[in-house]
Amino acid sequence: MQIKVLGTGCANCKTTFKLIEDVAKEKDVAVEMEKVEDLPSIMGYGVMSTPGVVVDGKVVHAGGIPSRVAVEGWLGGVAAAATAAGGCCSGGKCC
Repeated sequence: MQIKVLGTGCANCKTTFKLIEDVAKEKDVAVEMEKVEDLPSIMGYGVMSTPGVVVDGKVVHAGGIPSRVAVEGWLGGVAAAATAAGGCCSGGKCC
């Protein structure tokens, strides 16, 4: 799962990045995190209010720090899809 946090480096952008990292670690979801601070690149996603969050190429949030519940939902979809596809490893942890 690739997640990009769009923003020019403000405190809200940094908080958003850390929140996503922390939730991913807690849920044991592998994510590839990237900060996008270049304004033309941010605008290329159509995001006019930061921080923005892009999950696997799709803008899922713009403006303000997302709620923890929202982040869990973005990451939970991965675990739920793996479980539905029979992708759970022996040992009880989802891949």
